[in-house]
Amino acid sequence: NMIHRVSIGVVFLLLAGGAGLAQNEFPDQTITIICNWQVGGGQDEVSRLIAKFASEKAGVPVVVKNVTGAGGAAGVRFASEAKADGYTVGIMGSSFVARNYSNPSAIEFNDIDPLVFFGPDPGALSVRADTDIKNLDQYFEKLKSDPGSLKNGTDPPGGSSAIVASFIENSLNVNMSQVPYSGYPAAKAALLSGEVQSVTLPVPIVSEEHKSGAVRILGVTSTQRHFKAPDVPTFSEQGYDLIAGDWRALFLPKGVPYGRRMLLEDLFLKTMRDPDFQQAATKAGYIVTPMDSVDTKIRIVKHDADVYPILLKAGLVTQRKK
Repeated sequence: NMIHRVSIGVVFLLLAGGAGLAQNEFPDQTITIICNWQVGGGQDEVSRLIAKFASEKAGVPVVVKNVTGAGGAAGVRFASEAKADGYTVGIMGSSFVARNYSNPSAIEFNDIDPLVFFGPDPGALSVRADTDIKNLDQYFEKLKSDPGSLKNGTDPPGGSSAIVASFIENSLNVNMSQVPYSGYPAAKAALLSGEVQSVTLPVPIVSEEHKSGAVRILGVTSTQRHFKAPDVPTFSEQGYDLIAGDWRALFLPKGVPYGRRMLLEDLFLKTMRDPDFQQAATKAGYIVTPMDSVDTKIRIVKHDADVYPILLKAGLVTQRKK
């Protein structure tokens, strides 16, 4: 009996040791973050920041591959359909939720596993600085007195900045004459060239132009002022009760082994909590509030509940209904 018990103990030790060894072999090749928006936008910048700092902790290269199209849905689908071995990670934002209801080829929430939450990206309303519009009151007065005179640049319908514009329209009963572009860089270029008179882009995208005097940010759609534009009051401070904006999170295709998922969650949480990473992200204008996979899922489900009525009213629920 003693020999039998010792033999079983040795087997368990060998199995445990073998499992640990196999786990330690991951990762042993390049990890790819699939960015679903074009080079130069906020999603791309955040993806590359994460990749740079995660590479130092992972012991293998972490790189970014841009897969664009369908208003961000193509990249999310590409990542969700990748081999579930932990070497492909996706990044998504609030547009993921909208695409689920408006794009027939978009994936559903149950097709992925949320991994880590990066942080919110509050929206803002900005105009060219050479206009005579100095605040939100003047902007909305102009919209009402001269409908159609102000065109507002956004990303594609269902994208974050388009949703911010829809929030504004529904909350304040105005028509912003939305003009969709391929993404944030194109919408900003349209504002700077005078093709549109305003944009509903996140603060980091227009903060440098605001500082240089080319753009005037009229208001921020968050609970507090943005550190990249501390001189700009929130919508609430100006008498408009409205909170809206983007957010970003990493996810995995369904089916990645639990051990690998936990290792990746730990890797990216450590990356985002690294003081050097936070300093770099803050310098670029981003708010970093890392959350684990459980809290990430809760956060996305809450956003879905908040934004669905707006999408429904804007006519963007065309494929799936609650």
